[in-house]
Amino acid sequence: MIFIKLILAHLLGDFILQPDSWVADKESKKLKSIYLYIHILIHTVLNFAFLWDLQLWWVAILVGVSHFIIDAAKLSFQTHKNKKNWFFIDQTLHVLVIAGVSFYFNEFDFEFLQNQELLKIVMAALFLTAPASIFIKILLSSWTPVPETTNNIQTESLSNAGKYIGILERLLVFTFIIVNHWEGVGFMVAAKSVFRFSDLAQAKQRKLTEYVLIGTLLSFGLAVLTGILIK
Repeated sequence: MIFIKLILAHLLGDFILQPDSWVADKESKKLKSIYLYIHILIHTVLNFAFLWDLQLWWVAILVGVSHFIIDAAKLSFQTHKNKKNWFFIDQTLHVLVIAGVSFYFNEFDFEFLQNQELLKIVMAALFLTAPASIFIKILLSSWTPVPETTNNIQTESLSNAGKYIGILERLLVFTFIIVNHWEGVGFMVAAKSVFRFSDLAQAKQRKLTEYVLIGTLLSFGLAVLTGILIK
């Protein structure tokens, strides 16, 4: 299980054994930071420790060197605006290198693509993300609340927060149904009601309350219906 061992080494080296002060120093000094090389050394040592096989010495070195190249590219091209993007690019490349090594040792095959049940679940989960959001948005388009005026209470909100909340809640509801834990759906409805109550009570707008209620029921309803169809 080379993949699992190298992933464990990666998680320890990149997140557990790398203090925030090291990250800050690397971002400011980039390739001149001593902590970059200490970080790579720790990764390489962890690879050796988890593999625990002298015949696989080249794997530990290869993953360590690739980690340095990826981190160096990230530090060189990363800016304040694209920092989030580079974090995910960096992690994806590290995992792909590890997956490539594992594939070389025939640890992976693609038989799972023939599993119809798995493909149906993946299809349903994908539908409950962006496609379901667009579907709900179109259905509610004629009732979308007008922009706040000076006579209404202005409430601040994170950009696209509602979209991501909806996606997460639908995926959670779908998961509860697939694993036969319907009580989790009730918990989700109750939890969202509690969090939303203060906002709606403060707004004192019947239209806004009805809009949120319809959107919530549509979101939960789509997730429940999708889960039932897949089952």
